[in-house]
Amino acid sequence: MLDEVLKTIDGRRHQSLEMLKQFLAIPSVSTKPEHKDDMLRCATWVADQLKHAALEVSILQTPGHPIVVAKNKHAAGRPTVLVYGHYDVQPVEPLEQWKTGPFEPTVRDGAIYARGAADDKGQVWAHIEAVTAWQAHGGLPVNITLLIEGEEEIGSTNLKPFVQRYANDLKADVAVVSDTNQFARGIPAITYGLRGLVYMEVKVTGPAYDLHSGLFGGTVANPANVLCKILGTLVDEDGRVTVDGFYDDVIKLTPDERAAWAQLPFDENAYRSEIGIPQLFGEKDYTTLERKWARPTCDINGLTSGYQGPGAKTVLPATASAKVSMRLVPNQDPAKIAAAFERTIRSRAPETVHVEVHCHSQTGPVLVPRQSPGVQLAAEALQIGFGVKPTFMREGGSIPVVLLFKTELAVDTLLVGFGLPDDRVHSPNEKFDLDALHGGTRTAAALYQNLAKLTA
Repeated sequence: MLDEVLKTIDGRRHQSLEMLKQFLAIPSVSTKPEHKDDMLRCATWVADQLKHAALEVSILQTPGHPIVVAKNKHAAGRPTVLVYGHYDVQPVEPLEQWKTGPFEPTVRDGAIYARGAADDKGQVWAHIEAVTAWQAHGGLPVNITLLIEGEEEIGSTNLKPFVQRYANDLKADVAVVSDTNQFARGIPAITYGLRGLVYMEVKVTGPAYDLHSGLFGGTVANPANVLCKILGTLVDEDGRVTVDGFYDDVIKLTPDERAAWAQLPFDENAYRSEIGIPQLFGEKDYTTLERKWARPTCDINGLTSGYQGPGAKTVLPATASAKVSMRLVPNQDPAKIAAAFERTIRSRAPETVHVEVHCHSQTGPVLVPRQSPGVQLAAEALQIGFGVKPTFMREGGSIPVVLLFKTELAVDTLLVGFGLPDDRVHSPNEKFDLDALHGGTRTAAALYQNLAKLTA
């Protein structure tokens, strides 16, 4: 039956692209209140496509944007697959850097360009197309539940209470998320590890108000100077984070992993050139791939202090603040790292200023055994979809829903993504390769058949 399903998918490449254009044309920017109606319109559009696939569909309200849930008729004795995706997208600014309108989907050079093309509408659409093809050939071989939310790009604020409320309806044997990348063009990949995230903010306060730098300079501690000095101690010259106890629980890379990654066709000079820097930097004794996939980091994400307008204003700023993110690897505990970060900051601050430390968010790292049945079945599906054997990789970013499904539903997630590293996700001129769309749709179809082999 899979052969017939794949033939249908192969014959619908043009129609699939035209439907994806409709999806991408909806400006579903979740963070902007002026797009509230567009968010509902986009959720309704997704629901309509799933209804067309003969699924039972609900648009469920949250305190924020609605969530679409769709199911086929669940049968006893079959495994249940929970497919997650999101229909919301990032803001498009700076608009002037787009070659074509961000919500005017345009095909050029073998890819479709639009906001959300790769993250995550194109990948969601691959699954909807695969489901539709199966339904046209007698129905899916598994029980399926699709959960497509509208707040991923703003932190999925309402997803946890939603999952807790509907936990019984969302029970599954395995989850699937397609919001990751291939390793490179022509090299599909299973992602088996994700870094976690701790996002902190530090605020240093000195005088009660801004002071004249001539009248008061040299008599008080400048909060901006103090903050810069503290932040400058967080990473040493060898790229190691100096937060106390930071590496205590880090799981080291295995020799097999290091050997496998060393064989991947990764060009460091091309990587450096693509991002426009004179020289790479990172933790000593690790390769670039090892640093970005499997080593923890500490980075300043934003600095705010003093006068930043045109011309000069000679003030000693009363306050200075910084936002700092730390990417974590197995088995680092986010709460433990957040507490260690605060202790470190306070211990390095002089008594001449007040210091506040706030944790904005935290999520744990994920590591899925590469030899698990689900991972192996997903790898076979990728080979069917793209025609080549996939590699195994980790991802430097974080996907909080993976940990949410594990803690709230006791279900592991397969990360089977179809994007490419140069898709410019979150940036102007975001794209999704048309071969990736087609190969991803074929992969999703094969994956549903393969996962039918799992024990329900």
